[in-house]
Amino acid sequence: MLLTDLLGTRLPVIQAPMAGSQGSRLALAVCEAGGLGSLPTAALGPERLEEELKALSRVSTGPWNVNAFCHTPPEQDAEQLRAWHKALAPYYAEFGIDADAVPSGAGREPFSHALADVLEPFRPPVVSFHFGLPAPDLLKRVKSWGSVVLSSATTLEEARWLEEKGVDAVIAQGLEAGGHRGMFLTHDLTTQMGTLALVPQLVAALRVPVIAAGGIADAGSAAAARALGADGVQAGTAFLYCPEADTSAVHRQALQSDAARHTALTTIFSGRPARGIVNRLMRELGTLPPEAPAFPLATAAVAPLRAAAESRDSGDFSPLWAGQNTSNCRQQPAADVIRTLAEPF
Repeated sequence: MLLTDLLGTRLPVIQAPMAGSQGSRLALAVCEAGGLGSLPTAALGPERLEEELKALSRVSTGPWNVNAFCHTPPEQDAEQLRAWHKALAPYYAEFGIDADAVPSGAGREPFSHALADVLEPFRPPVVSFHFGLPAPDLLKRVKSWGSVVLSSATTLEEARWLEEKGVDAVIAQGLEAGGHRGMFLTHDLTTQMGTLALVPQLVAALRVPVIAAGGIADAGSAAAARALGADGVQAGTAFLYCPEADTSAVHRQALQSDAARHTALTTIFSGRPARGIVNRLMRELGTLPPEAPAFPLATAAVAPLRAAAESRDSGDFSPLWAGQNTSNCRQQPAADVIRTLAEPF
């Protein structure tokens, strides 16, 4: 089956969900251009999510995607949290932040029946997951809506697991991709491979369509993915500078600077490996500090530093998510990005 037939889109191009950098406005622009626009739920409360879903269902001229995380919430480890606060203490002092007042908590909830209750009245045409899949009863509930189900794989083993569990298509997330790694069967970063190595392995092994992600930013990279057998592509970084995105000013500035050529995987900002532009906090603490609590518990302690630095127009403490290929990340409408990525197909 063609990916466009499965998704119901005119073009086999998906806009990657980017929590914190977009809302329904970007997703709608992508849908209207013939691609699959995506709405991330990870950073939205129930009321805001419902507002965004109403906007998508009321205005969209094509199918749309809702994305959710499927992580297992970790237990709070008081000793680990103290070590994390100690590592950040010099920065709290620098910005005059009361370390005793720094919040704690998850901030990112996995897909649940409560979230499904919000989604169900809208019956999203497509639902995609990151970090695996939800529990079988939840997955069955999503499928009962008639939704197409996608999820990300970073290894062949993950892709096979997803196919066995009943996904309709697999997103092959290469190591070049910005944002959080979708890895869920292992925490071993040495298992992670680039898009050009991952895609053909999945194409050869799976019966469901394979969508290439990671380093896809222009017609050339999309053509390479197609040549390797990908049924379509997913891109995120290329949309970050679009006027329809909600990318912060410091993030936009970083994307247009020489710094954007140097990205790395880091656990500093959330506790899970995620690719972003290297900034001061990553350089000084190291990209994978052992003190960082498990995802998503690392986030809260960094949040006050991020707010303080951004108030001074600095991204030194911000998660500047970006993939390794920022070549097409410039001021242009989302529709232009879609047209460029769709050229090889």
